[in-house]
Amino acid sequence: MPEIREIPVSGPINATVAAPPSKAHSLRYVYIAALAEGISTLDKLLLGEDQRHAIAAVRALGVDVELDEAAASARIHGTGGRLKAPADEIYLGNSGVGIRFLTAIAALADGEVTLTGDERMRQGRPIGDLLEALAPLGLQARSMTDNGLPPIAVAGGGFFGGTTALRGQSSSQYFSAILIAAPFAETDVVIRAAGEMKSRPYIDTTIASMRVFGVEVDVTAAGFRVAADQRYTACDVSIEGDYSSASYFLAAAAVTGGRVRVDGLRARTDQGDRYIVDALRGMGCRVQVEAESVELAGGSLHGIEADMSDYPDLVPTLGVVAAFAEGTSVFTGVEHLRIKESDRLAAVAAELQRLGVDAKDAGDRLIVNGRGGDGMHGAEIETYKDHRMAMAFSIAGLRVPGVQISNPACVGKSFPDFFECLAKLTADSVT
Repeated sequence: MPEIREIPVSGPINATVAAPPSKAHSLRYVYIAALAEGISTLDKLLLGEDQRHAIAAVRALGVDVELDEAAASARIHGTGGRLKAPADEIYLGNSGVGIRFLTAIAALADGEVTLTGDERMRQGRPIGDLLEALAPLGLQARSMTDNGLPPIAVAGGGFFGGTTALRGQSSSQYFSAILIAAPFAETDVVIRAAGEMKSRPYIDTTIASMRVFGVEVDVTAAGFRVAADQRYTACDVSIEGDYSSASYFLAAAAVTGGRVRVDGLRARTDQGDRYIVDALRGMGCRVQVEAESVELAGGSLHGIEADMSDYPDLVPTLGVVAAFAEGTSVFTGVEHLRIKESDRLAAVAAELQRLGVDAKDAGDRLIVNGRGGDGMHGAEIETYKDHRMAMAFSIAGLRVPGVQISNPACVGKSFPDFFECLAKLTADSVT
């Protein structure tokens, strides 16, 4: 039987909390630091499942990593791109970033590298578009089951470079994978993007992370170009707070009609999920943004129409908030949610319906007809082993008695102490 966790109902919250470290930055810094010349120190490093898989993977490729668990810090001894092929396959769980980034990075190893993951990775996290895009660059990687899914075999020895193309509708992680490995190609790497790009802010985060370590990316009208005569240089960095993880705290204030201040969120950031601030303000909340914090007070919530093409990780959070709003919320640009840790579009609609909400997976849209929370009732929420489903639907439990989260441990992927933080957030609230 799966573990079940019931969420205690809360009154209006009134709290100040610290944002967890950025998941996206933590992952990118680990992989880039492993490729840099010299020793990099990463402070305030998120140590979720994906980051632990990343650390284990670069260690398997010959990178020395000194990890200080208590301080959430790591010293990474970069190899300058000189990687060793391990005898065993590299296991990455359900880390889409990990297997996609490493499909390009592993080309720098001195032999063949096999990359694999869990059942969801092997059955529902496609990588075919990336494999096709790598071939024109002289990088040999193949799906070992010939279906565009992991496990992946990557031939080491480096790659030539040149020009390739990716559909804009493809995962942003495909673009990021090529960009991060590109400085080590023999010639310049050019990526042409066909059509509108989904999740573009994540590519911007990759480019900003590369710049921190001394590599520049030219952004053109047609796509991206990375000059081959560049190398990553080790540096010491402190990782900023994560808007995606903070979205649950902000949503908690919105849903309970309370107030929360989240410290560690930078106003000047490349994180696309800072959109949570605009979305909740648009739904009726009062928001104050400072240089290093965001404060939100709940208000009378109403429906919203939003294009979520660039903010897919916020859809479960906003879908839950929309259930407590008056009126219809329509979230468009969400087709790519189907290849996340779960089919998030179908999952969000199904679990909202389980709570008594009129919600619909409309193919390319999520439609939520909110009634201010009226008619909602408790239920056991299926999380599909998806961390964002578990965290988003926990927020519903702050208002609706009897909300139970199945397999709550899945939050370990990005926010291991989420439930402890949620308990602290609501500890002083009056029910």
